[in-house]
Amino acid sequence: MSDTVGGAVNVRIGVCGHRSLHDPAQIAAMVDLLLDRLLDAGTKSATVVSALAEGADRLVVERVLQRPGARLEALLPLPATDFETDFGTDDSLAEFRALLQRAGAIEVVSADPTTGDRLAAYERAGFSMVDRVDVVIALWDGEPSRGRGGTADVIQYALDHDVLVEVLLIERGDTP
Repeated sequence: MSDTVGGAVNVRIGVCGHRSLHDPAQIAAMVDLLLDRLLDAGTKSATVVSALAEGADRLVVERVLQRPGARLEALLPLPATDFETDFGTDDSLAEFRALLQRAGAIEVVSADPTTGDRLAAYERAGFSMVDRVDVVIALWDGEPSRGRGGTADVIQYALDHDVLVEVLLIERGDTP
């Protein structure tokens, strides 16, 4: 799946994880260390594939996009105007829109005609992301998914399809 961009190997990175993060600054530092290892000091560039959800997705996307030559592909579970209704604040909405504008490609995962289930849309987007990447960075608390298509489900799908998963164990922001 990797390709070559400007003489460097382009690593396709996916992301999954929780929307609420306990210590985003500490997690960002962990992601930076992981990216240093994955991207080998300039011999590799990166394309990050993400739904741009709050929390883990946006944190990893921002860290990847700070790397020289990095690109973003947005893979949304729902049309943007529908997906935007899931964001809790005006700041979150503005952040989503700003990242969407930075995307070199935007795709909405095709809907399942048999169901209008939102969780099914998130599951399809997560699985589709895995199918397009070389490695998945998972910001995960180690717990089972709390709903269909959650972090644990995406990790298991990646493992079942022989996609490398780099798990950073984190504490969720909504846990006491």
